[in-house]
Amino acid sequence: MKREKLQTTEERTLLSAMQHGDLKAYGILFRRYYPMLCAYATKFVELKDAEEIVQDVMLWLWETRETQIFETSLSQYLFRTVYHRAINQIAHQQSRLRADTLFYENMQEMLQDTDFYQLEELRRKIKEAVDALPPAYREAFVMHRFDNKSYKEIAEILQVSPKTVDYRIQQALKQLRITLKDYLPLLLLLSTPHSLLG
Repeated sequence: MKREKLQTTEERTLLSAMQHGDLKAYGILFRRYYPMLCAYATKFVELKDAEEIVQDVMLWLWETRETQIFETSLSQYLFRTVYHRAINQIAHQQSRLRADTLFYENMQEMLQDTDFYQLEELRRKIKEAVDALPPAYREAFVMHRFDNKSYKEIAEILQVSPKTVDYRIQQALKQLRITLKDYLPLLLLLSTPHSLLG
């Protein structure tokens, strides 16, 4: 293992102990790096996301302790890993936002090409399908799709995490795809790859 670039003798000792399963040494490293890594990650993402990313990285450090080879100092390694995970999360969120925007544009286009009778029928079917959703899924879905609230706003109102809101909306969309399977144009829109709808 390459350790010559590790910054201090203490860090080398702690890292070695951790890699041999010493939970106390891991705890010291965790407490040392957790606050500064969270502060660093908040430069890119919100605090809740930053904390989750850092917790995942530190957990991964422990779980892979026996096989990890550090080419740089532990601090450089941790900061670089947190940076890449934060950037990946931003890219993922932007991709989902673009897909969501595309969904609305496509839906608007489809409705403009539909005559009045078909439009009323489609609206009725969508309302029935939404009303049939489990209350928790329906609440999150309606707030997002019809009240134009963000995941963060919904999370604050419902006192849950944005990830819970995301999960509920995903489940609502899955059920709507099944319920509205006979409406091919809508089904095609709901099946757009790499979107919030998958």
